[in-house]
Amino acid sequence: MVSPLSLSKKVCVIGAGPSGLVAARELRKEGHNVVVLEQRYDVGGQWLYEPNVESEDPLGKKKFLQVHSSIYASLRLVSPREIMGFTDFPFLVKKGRDTRRFPGHRELWLYLKDFCEHFGLREMIRFNTSVEYVRMLEYDGIGKDLKWMVKSRDKSSEETAVEEVFDAVVVATGHYSHPRLPTIKGMDTWKRKQMHSHIYRVPEPFRNEVVVVVGNSLSGQDISMELVEVAKEVHLSAKSLNITEGLSKVISKHENLHLHPQIETLQEDGRVVFVDSSWLIADTILHCTGYSYTFPFLDTKGIVAVDDDRVGPLYEHTFPPALAPSLSFVGIPRKIIGFPFFEAQAKWIAQLLSGKRTLPSREEMMHSIEEFYRSRDAAAIPKHYTHDIADFEYCDRYGDHIGFPHLEEWRKQLCLSALVNADANLEAYRDSWEDHELLQEALQSPHFTQLGAEDPTF
Repeated sequence: MVSPLSLSKKVCVIGAGPSGLVAARELRKEGHNVVVLEQRYDVGGQWLYEPNVESEDPLGKKKFLQVHSSIYASLRLVSPREIMGFTDFPFLVKKGRDTRRFPGHRELWLYLKDFCEHFGLREMIRFNTSVEYVRMLEYDGIGKDLKWMVKSRDKSSEETAVEEVFDAVVVATGHYSHPRLPTIKGMDTWKRKQMHSHIYRVPEPFRNEVVVVVGNSLSGQDISMELVEVAKEVHLSAKSLNITEGLSKVISKHENLHLHPQIETLQEDGRVVFVDSSWLIADTILHCTGYSYTFPFLDTKGIVAVDDDRVGPLYEHTFPPALAPSLSFVGIPRKIIGFPFFEAQAKWIAQLLSGKRTLPSREEMMHSIEEFYRSRDAAAIPKHYTHDIADFEYCDRYGDHIGFPHLEEWRKQLCLSALVNADANLEAYRDSWEDHELLQEALQSPHFTQLGAEDPTF
């Protein structure tokens, strides 16, 4: 029940993926009037798979479409289902669906649909609605009583764009949709096919080709293992040749999979020249080089900017000090157990807007941000890794701001176990594991038993 002292605000949430959905739920819990604007036809964000990435013009030439999801057809989760899910809505096995510990992407999308239906969130969401512009109204330099004009358009109708005023805006648009491409000499003049993994879906178009995969991240490894079954040759180009035991085993197993250092140049005759002077002629270069943050609709007069993938200044990766709490971001951090962290972010934002909690002063928040930046610089961490957390303790400290429970020890250990297993057994870690005792501990925890006892499909 909402406290009578709570302040109700009109809040716009941009995006109905995992972070947007939990933000909408927590905001409504605090009594706020919430509108969620979602550009797609359903919830899920990245997890709403888009199979069609190409179209043909009248002359029969193929062109790539602008798509949001970067999910490819065969993608499976890299984390076990037990650690996924929000704290009060575990990611349970459902009869008749994908029951694997590391299910395919569709199962997580169905989980998000279950979450949406269970908490009655759909009524707050406007689907097929693109956000064209978000700007401040009469910013006084202090941010007190700040309002936001949001211009959006219903893509399914011919009506003109709608402008609405909100007390607060929560940006929850994700960060896996805008490809980050490397800078390679000759890249712009190389005449053969280049693409980013953002629009990779299935291996068949690469049959009998010589493919260079740039980047040995999780997607680069996954896609390379898939391509070796159809391509003539797959050449994986990595920043470092010091690879995991699991990837080494995969390369030794497949005669048509080869490891190379970084690319030095691309030449017009199709040659790909590596920094060790070795070269080959390729049909396709597939860039698995990650994604950049971008907010093309957001106008803050330069107060919030993206500099080499550092979104800032943001206090605790969430609040711009000069505009908080009327503007906030959910889902910026990477390399975390995402759903519980997004939930903590959402609770903090909702309670700040209702007046239950307050932020430190602007000066204190800026000092904290500057100290954080200095610590990253001192550790020689590149700026574009600003939001890569990879730290359970930080997640726990974040939750302390609102009394959010720390991550359960079993959740942390299952996460680490999956990472270690993947390093050692890349091809089979999703289907073969040795963490049965940890798994049993997880399944006997209140996180599962409180709902599982009532759910016959558990």
